[in-house]
Amino acid sequence: MGPGTRTACGPASSAVKECIHAILKEKLANVQYVPEEMPQLTKSLSETIKNRLKEEGFDRYKMVVQVVIGEQRGEGVNMAARCFWDADTDSYAHDVFMNDSLFCVVAAFGCFYY
Repeated sequence: MGPGTRTACGPASSAVKECIHAILKEKLANVQYVPEEMPQLTKSLSETIKNRLKEEGFDRYKMVVQVVIGEQRGEGVNMAARCFWDADTDSYAHDVFMNDSLFCVVAAFGCFYY
C-alpha cells in the first residue's frame, strides 16, 4: 500500500467518521457524566477507536486519537488543533456526540509512514 492507494482523506475520511460515530453511539448512549469516571472512559474510547481504525486497513498510518469529554451545561466549547504534516497523504476525521449529560469530541489524525 503506497501513499497514493489509500489515504485517510477523500472518501475514506467519511468511513473513518462513520467508524468513530458508531463507537461513540454504542459506548456513550446511556452514559451519565461522572467526573471521577471520565479519565478512564476517555482512555478507553481513544484505544477502542485507534484499534478499530487499525482493523480498517490503515496499516501504513500512525493513528493519533484525541478524545475530549465534558459535562453538558448548555455552554459553548471550541476546540482547535495544529499539525505539521504532508497534505497529500495525511488527514483527519472528527465527530461530536452529545446526550443530556455530556458531550464528547473525537479527532483522529492519520499520518502516513514513508
